[in-house]
Amino acid sequence: MIDTPKNQSQRWNSRLWFLTAMTMLAFAANSLLCREALASGSIDAASFTLVRMVSGAVVLAMLALAQGKGQALAGNWRSATALLGYAAAFSFAYHSLSAATGALVLFGAVQGSMIGYGFWAGERLGPLQVFGVVLAMVGLGWFLLPGVASPDPFGAALMLLAGCCWGAYSLLGRGVASPLAATAGNFVRAVPLALVLYGLLALSSLAEVTGQGINLSGIGVVYGVASGALASGLGYALWYSVLPRLEATTAATVQLSVPIIASFGGWLLLGEAMSMRLIVSAFAVLGGIALVVQLRR
Repeated sequence: MIDTPKNQSQRWNSRLWFLTAMTMLAFAANSLLCREALASGSIDAASFTLVRMVSGAVVLAMLALAQGKGQALAGNWRSATALLGYAAAFSFAYHSLSAATGALVLFGAVQGSMIGYGFWAGERLGPLQVFGVVLAMVGLGWFLLPGVASPDPFGAALMLLAGCCWGAYSLLGRGVASPLAATAGNFVRAVPLALVLYGLLALSSLAEVTGQGINLSGIGVVYGVASGALASGLGYALWYSVLPRLEATTAATVQLSVPIIASFGGWLLLGEAMSMRLIVSAFAVLGGIALVVQLRR
């Protein structure tokens, strides 16, 4: 068979979408690994955050050094602080949230904070985009309202904070010369911050507020390393390799799959139930965000 340019293009497109799908699976795996680690009691949130940051920093630093562009470790302390804020709030939130609930609240907060910043910075939305924003806000608000099927309010508030921190991290990282080098540098800077959090949790007062003390086991460390080294480190590296080849709207839209993957993963692997309230809210939130993303110019 003659290897024509058309065949080469088709093979590359197939490879691109395969790598993109693997990246979304990695992102969703963070929710599944964190939830299982905390729900099983094999590790506490501060320890999970520290293990995730350390293992992620090691893998990303190695990849950045191997890339060799004279900027092995870039980034800055502001971004590192936002990164640690996301990771810590994410871990503590999953002490009381299911994988599906956490992923939906996180994604809604990330996209909401970034859309809100764009509007504040002067970006104007069309009528359908406004409808999409309202639909997403109503869907998320209804999901968080008190009721039998509502998530734990403290956990939901922490996950909203995690989403806002990740949105800030994304905005701070716009336009960097080497996203991989910047992410590696930010992970490395986040390690001492995570150590401070770990030390603070050892104090009885903070342990009483969070309801968690230091608890570390072998399987808990395995979960943390898998989240940091594989789902975060290799996941971000894969994302940065495919991102330049995706259109901006495509890149934003494919991320809508992450909460859905996390929901089905929680159902299949962790035995979590999917309530009708969660399903309807997910359609409203993800559908509303999709409208905004697809109509953005």
